[in-house]
Amino acid sequence: MLAMRTYEYHHIISFEETNLVGNVYYANHILWQGRCREMFIREYAPDILTELSQDLALITLRVSCEYLAELFAFDQILIRMRLGTIKQNRIPMLFEYWRITQDREELVARGEQEIACMRRQGEKLIPTAIPSSLWTALQPYQIS
Repeated sequence: MLAMRTYEYHHIISFEETNLVGNVYYANHILWQGRCREMFIREYAPDILTELSQDLALITLRVSCEYLAELFAFDQILIRMRLGTIKQNRIPMLFEYWRITQDREELVARGEQEIACMRRQGEKLIPTAIPSSLWTALQPYQIS
């Protein structure tokens, strides 16, 4: 069986991402999904950054996270992102959060996010096709 290709974003948790008890505040998992997505675009479809400053908009339609274990300051995590099944202008992304230690990886959360490609026309947002450079960049990460 072939291993599914994932985009990986490495992160070390800082004190500012924890609460008074010392564990990671749950909303940070959602922030990390966004950062992972942005780093993917920066690395594989950087021209999209220019389009975003013009009329392209990547609108988040849905986001979720299932928490399996707590994280703490200075935990090293690896967020693995892969692509779900694209439908028209919608891009579903699936995330796994892994705590990395010297001898193992522990799955600590799973998340999902769906974005839609839109174009600004005056005050309106109009659905648009996924830009070709982004489409090409995403294909190796698609679930078969």
